Amino acid sequence: MGKITEILSVAQSRAKDMGLPYEGSLMPDEAYTIMQMAPGAKLVDVRSRAELDFVGRIPGAVEIEWASYPGMKPNPHFLAALEQQVDKEALLMFICRSGHRSHYAANVATQAGYNDCYNVLVGFEGDMDARKHRNVSNGWRVLGLPWEQS
Repeated sequence: MGKITEILSVAQSRAKDMGLPYEGSLMPDEAYTIMQMAPGAKLVDVRSRAELDFVGRIPGAVEIEWASYPGMKPNPHFLAALEQQVDKEALLMFICRSGHRSHYAANVATQAGYNDCYNVLVGFEGDMDARKHRNVSNGWRVLGLPWEQS
């Protein structure tokens, strides 16, 4: 079994165990490996423009806000933007700060006919620690995966 197949199989098992409505759930390092090894795969970053500008961006990610700052108002054009920027046959990996908004984005994309949707668990900044701080125990940045500051 190849590396991509192995990663996707584990991600699909996680989703099945969690009762998720989309194809699978990836850890950040697994999503990065897929980005590197599967040129047609797309990482869709659904964080707000403010998060992208002030917290950091992932090079090569498709950026489509799920909700806008301030107020975190839902983006009524999310699906239209996704359909404009990403082919329905692509393997899609959705990421946000913590894995929550990207969960909803993966679900909506699946309902819209994207069959290969994955959520990136723990997201860009990871889970909160006991002091309610992120970027400490897990997440894209903590793992040292590529990102840049604007």
